[in-house]
Amino acid sequence: MGNWLVNHWFSAAVLAAWLGINIFLFTYYFLFFDQDDRYFYTRAILGSALAWARASAKCLNFNSMLILLPVCRNLLSFLRGTCSCCRRTLRKQLDHNLTFHKLVAYALALLTAVHTIAHLFNLERYNQSQQATDGSLPAVLSKMHLQDNKWLNPIHSNETTVEYMAFTTIPGLTGVIITLALILMVTSSTEFIRRNYFEVFCGLVRGQTEQSMAEVDPHRCAQYLTQRDQNCTHHCCKDPEFGSIPAESWKWVLAPIILYVFERILRVWRAQQKVVVKKVVMHPARVLELQMQKKGFRMEVGQYIFVNCPAISPLEWHPFTLTSAPEEDFFSIHIRVAGDWTERLIDTFQSENPRIEVDGPFGTASEDVFQYEVAMLVGAGIGVTPFASILKSIWYKFQQADQTLKTKKIYFYWLCRDREAFAWFNDLLASLEQKMAESGKADFLTYRLFLTGWDTSIANNVALHFDTATDTVTGLRQKTIFGRPMWNTEFAVVAEAHPRSVVGVFLCGPEALAKSLQKFCHQHSSLDPRKVKFYFNKENF
Repeated sequence: MGNWLVNHWFSAAVLAAWLGINIFLFTYYFLFFDQDDRYFYTRAILGSALAWARASAKCLNFNSMLILLPVCRNLLSFLRGTCSCCRRTLRKQLDHNLTFHKLVAYALALLTAVHTIAHLFNLERYNQSQQATDGSLPAVLSKMHLQDNKWLNPIHSNETTVEYMAFTTIPGLTGVIITLALILMVTSSTEFIRRNYFEVFCGLVRGQTEQSMAEVDPHRCAQYLTQRDQNCTHHCCKDPEFGSIPAESWKWVLAPIILYVFERILRVWRAQQKVVVKKVVMHPARVLELQMQKKGFRMEVGQYIFVNCPAISPLEWHPFTLTSAPEEDFFSIHIRVAGDWTERLIDTFQSENPRIEVDGPFGTASEDVFQYEVAMLVGAGIGVTPFASILKSIWYKFQQADQTLKTKKIYFYWLCRDREAFAWFNDLLASLEQKMAESGKADFLTYRLFLTGWDTSIANNVALHFDTATDTVTGLRQKTIFGRPMWNTEFAVVAEAHPRSVVGVFLCGPEALAKSLQKFCHQHSSLDPRKVKFYFNKENF
C-alpha cells in the first residue's frame, strides 16, 4: 500500500501543481485587468467581461505551452531511458502522458469557451457604446480618435454589427476559425490542439497608453470627459489615448512548438530510412509476424514502433509492440486482424511483399521489468506481445549466463479467448522451459495460461487426456486453465512467496482488467517499507 500511496501522491501533486498554476494565473490576471488603471476606460465600456476574457487567455497560453509536450514521444523515451533524474516514481508518471494530454485539451476547450463567450459580450458592449447618444462615458470614449490609431472602441460606426466584426476583421475571423477547428477536433476525438491559440482576439481589447496615463490620469479626469465644454483648458480635457495589448502568446508556445517541430522532423527522417522485411510468418488465428532489419535500429524490451504501409494508406501509422529481443539481429512485430487496415495488411503480405516504413522505437512501462526482483506479466490476447520480447531476452540472458540480471522470479499470465491464439507463442515457452531446466533454474518462470472461451468438445478432450504429461491445448507442460484468474488468490500467493520483495505488475490489456489489477496491487502492498510492495504498470500508446 505504501508504494500505491507514494505513486498516487506524486500523481496528485502533479495534478495539483497544474491546477494551482491555472488558478493562480486566472486569479492574478482577472484582478489585474479588473483593477489596473490602464484599463479604467476599457472597463467603463466592457465591465467584468474584460477580466474574464483576459484571464482565460493567460490560462490558454499556459495550457497551449503544455499540450504538445506529452505527445513528443522521443522526448519521453529520452527521459525514460537516459535521464538520471527519472527514478521509478517519476518514470511511472511518464506512463500517464496521454491522460495528461487529454486533460490539458479539455482545459483548453473549457477556457476557449469562456474566452469566446466573454469576447462576444465585449463585442456587444462595444456595439451598444458606439450607438449610444446619451453622453455617457462609454458613448464619449467610443467617439474618440476615430481618424487615427489611438481609439478605444474598435467599432467605429453605427452600421457595424457584432456579426460583421466577427467575420470580417482578422481577430474576429481567426477566432471563429480556431474555435470551429477546436469543436471539430474535440467532437471527432482526434489527437488535437496541435497548434497554439496565440491571441485569438488580440486586436479587440485596448488599454490607455503609459504616456497618456501620465498626462490624463483616469481617476481624476474621467468626469471631465462627460462634462467638459469646447473651451476647456484644464489638462484633463485632453482626450486619453489608447493602444493594443502587446501579443505575448508566442513567448509561451515558441519553445514547445520548436521542440515539437524538431520531433516531427526527426520522425519523418527516421521513417524514410529503408526497412528490409527479412521474414514473413503467418501464425494460426491470422496472426502475421514480420521480421525486419533497419540500419541503426536499437531497441529495449517492451518498446513499440509505428508502422506504415504506403501501398495501403500513405497517411495511416499504427503502433505495434516489438516482440523480438534486443539480443537478436532483427526486430519483429506480431499483427492480428483488428480493423480494416490490419486486415488489408495481412491480405497484402499473403500475396506480395510491400514496402514498409517504421518510426521508433519508443519507450513504455515494460522497459522497467528488469528493475524489479519479482515481475508479474499479464497479457490479454495479442497483448502478450511486449512479454514475448521480455521472455526472449530472458532466454538469451540464460544462454549467455548473464550475471547482471536483477530479476529473480517471473510470473506470466496469458488470457486468451481462442485456443489457436496460443499456438504462435508455444515454441518460445517450450524453449524457455527447456533452457531454464538445463540451467538449474526451472522455478525462475511460472506461467499460467487461461482459456476464457471454449466449447464442450474442447472441455471433453481435456478431461479425456487429463493425466498426460503435456497439455492437450498447447502441448506445454503447464496445463491450460479454463476460465479467468482469481486475481486475489494469485496476488496472495505471490505476496506469501516474496514477503520482502518489490513486485512489478505489468499489463498489456483492456482498461477493465487494469482497474482490477491496480486494485489488487493496492490491497496486497504492505505499509511496512520492509515488506512486499506491488507496483502497477500499464502499456499506453
